Amino acid sequence: MRIIIVTGLSGSGKSVALRALEDGGFYCIDNLPATLLPQISHHLDATDQEKVAISIDGRSAALEALPNAMETMRAGGHQVELIFLDSNTETLVKRFSETRRKHPLSNETTTLAESIQHERALLSNMIALGRHIDTSNLGPNALRQHIKAMVEAPDRGLTLLFTSFGFKHGIPLDADFVFDIRSLPNPHYDPALRPLTGRDPAVQQFLQNTPEASEMLEDIRHLLEKWLPGFIRDHRSYLTIAIGCTGGQHRSVYFVESLSAYFKSHYQVLIRHRELNE
Repeated sequence: MRIIIVTGLSGSGKSVALRALEDGGFYCIDNLPATLLPQISHHLDATDQEKVAISIDGRSAALEALPNAMETMRAGGHQVELIFLDSNTETLVKRFSETRRKHPLSNETTTLAESIQHERALLSNMIALGRHIDTSNLGPNALRQHIKAMVEAPDRGLTLLFTSFGFKHGIPLDADFVFDIRSLPNPHYDPALRPLTGRDPAVQQFLQNTPEASEMLEDIRHLLEKWLPGFIRDHRSYLTIAIGCTGGQHRSVYFVESLSAYFKSHYQVLIRHRELNE
């Protein structure tokens, strides 16, 4: 049985992710105490369920039992994965304010921001257990598509997520590698290129004709080629490589497209352009 555990901060999109998994044919269980995971898996063994998704949040009883529960299920022959959804505090405050929902850990003596920080501390040890996704700049539709792409990706060992972003909007929380390419010539200052993106041939030609850009692209490629085997030996199944420029429209998009095209022959590759509002 394939079991996907969805956890993370309240307001980061767990309900959206769970619905996306349900649409993908997963039998979904919402807000299960971590201590009940092994019992649920034993119960489902007697059914014909092949794909199960379980949501666990900061209110879960004995959250510290989650790592052992996952290992117990794996020992029982199940394929167990964890998705951790995260967002920056500013975004979470905005989402709770817009929906007028009460944070599950809030009370009369704590502010919304303090409740978010409390939950972040409770869940901090969970991030390393699986795939970390920053939803700060992902709308519901984009998150649904991202979850769909992740769960449908064939099992080819290490999966690489290349994401472009703009530093002026903040660094992605889920990045394992961050490369800053703001020192390269910026197509934004060419009036003909400004409305385009790094996916357009004119911008690509501009950067291909820039020696510094070609050299930095090769340096990043060589660094990744050298160190990715170490992550495979460490049994990592998912790695996020973030490429940042100023606005996340031109240089970083071009680099992500180029690197993903190169590495897709050896790894399962996913692409996310954070600032293009996909």
